[in-house]
Amino acid sequence: MAKRKTSRQPNPQQLLVEGMNDFHVISALCEKYNVPETFCIPRPDKRKTQGVEALLLELPTILKEKRLKTLGIVVDADQDLQARWQAINNKLKSVGYDNIPKTTCPKGWIYEQKELPKIGIWIMPNNQLTGKLEDFVSYLIPDDDQLQLKANEILNELETLKINGYNKKDKIKAFIHTWLAWQKKPGQPMGTAITTNTLKNNPAIAETFINWLNQLYK
Repeated sequence: MAKRKTSRQPNPQQLLVEGMNDFHVISALCEKYNVPETFCIPRPDKRKTQGVEALLLELPTILKEKRLKTLGIVVDADQDLQARWQAINNKLKSVGYDNIPKTTCPKGWIYEQKELPKIGIWIMPNNQLTGKLEDFVSYLIPDDDQLQLKANEILNELETLKINGYNKKDKIKAFIHTWLAWQKKPGQPMGTAITTNTLKNNPAIAETFINWLNQLYK
């Protein structure tokens, strides 16, 4: 998988993501869609802790960096899309941003305000539904694929028998990794599966995300 360039100096255009799965999936999508390398994605594993709470905690400090010109943020909606948006809203207001919409933007939000970095927000999977990165990735499974039906059947059976080890809120993660385990090259990470065209569907959701990136960092 191609890696986006890194530098010892802070990049004036950055994209913050929650964890390493996000890092690899978005890097693979950027490679697939030939997104110009005008920005970097700082590796989440270089932070002390990963996840949305750690990212939001750092956000005000990052936005005050003098060299920063553009900042994109990709986080999961999880169980409450509006609560996630409000949490980001509160952090941005604390730095001085105003005119922030009360609800999410279906095509991703991009905003410019004088004397502050240009900001962009994408909430997985599509700024409109609860869910996470794996929900976004599930849309990349080919429409005519039959294994996804079987994977869902098996997971439903496990839950009926009450022998599922995963929490129901993480069912989509169990589904994606079950599906990936049954491919020609079993168990590929999500990012690798995009690069190798195992995940090869090209739905509107992927194109909308890429358009958001291109508009944010143009």
